[in-house]
Amino acid sequence: MDITREEKKKNFFSKNKFVLLFLLAFAFITFYPLPYYITSPGDARVLDPIIQVENGDKDKGVFMLTTVSIGTANIPQYLWAKFSDYREVIPADQIRSEDETDEEYNQRQLQMMEDSQHAATIVAYQQAGKKVNIEYHGVYVTGIMSGMPAEGKLKIGDKIVAVDNKPVMETKKLLDVLSPKKAGDKVDLTIYRGNKKMQIPLSIEQFPKKYIGDEGPKAGLGITSPVTDVSISTDPKIKIDTSQIGGPSAGLMFTLEIIDQLEDKDMTHGKKIAGTGTMDLQKNVGPIGGIQQKIVAADEAGADIFFAPVDGNNYKDAVKAQKDIGSKMKIVPVKTLDDALKYLEKL
Repeated sequence: MDITREEKKKNFFSKNKFVLLFLLAFAFITFYPLPYYITSPGDARVLDPIIQVENGDKDKGVFMLTTVSIGTANIPQYLWAKFSDYREVIPADQIRSEDETDEEYNQRQLQMMEDSQHAATIVAYQQAGKKVNIEYHGVYVTGIMSGMPAEGKLKIGDKIVAVDNKPVMETKKLLDVLSPKKAGDKVDLTIYRGNKKMQIPLSIEQFPKKYIGDEGPKAGLGITSPVTDVSISTDPKIKIDTSQIGGPSAGLMFTLEIIDQLEDKDMTHGKKIAGTGTMDLQKNVGPIGGIQQKIVAADEAGADIFFAPVDGNNYKDAVKAQKDIGSKMKIVPVKTLDDALKYLEKL
């Protein structure tokens, strides 16, 4: 008996409907994004190829920056992270602000990395007694709080150059000008959006309690993580290529690598030295996130020593992770650049 084409199609779908349902369910489970990010140990990267000072000195040992991998979570990744010691599930609103896109978040991280490089270069050249010229060009907006005056008026990437027609070319100056303001005060920002100069009038408003917790009443515009637009020229010249690594946490290790290349003495003494921590222009080492995952990355790379910031429980968390994974790596607490340099001298 002949079977029509319609009957063949009906029979095919009847036999394969469970396969199709399985494939649809698998696709949903695999690709449906959850409102979480997953962080996991990244890698430890030798800084010699990343930072190149003209005619810089080379040692037998190496300095290494450490990274944390981060990505949006799907259902399998979420479940895996929940049962893994060194994978962490973080709500999306703790990574990006409410209205921030992934592209804006990535741009903010790269801007913070650039700011970190500048601070490290300035501190290192000054520490080594080498020539460095600094020029400030304004303050980038890298984050905006939802529900605050800046929302809808400013955009990620805007550069503030004046408040009430008075120049503010660096972050500290901007904060100094805005911090005495009270709710209800008016300010007029001069900004550059690309090449276009604009005047943006804004009102100072009270921060919602969710942003300040129990700190008491505070007021502002709702600009988060402002970053200074800096250009520097050095002698000898320097080139830093970090590709798509973002964030400010490599500041300390950048600084040490640059000093090491600028000076003739061997700072590493043949050791593999990893670490983390931000660096400001006063040579303070600041705390970072994901330090336990960075300990894992450094240990897997065979590091002998790891510099960990004291603040923010970073050092305590680093020691805990080191003992947990049975690493023989030496964890060294640092609060300032001088702490790290003094330890290296004793090697």
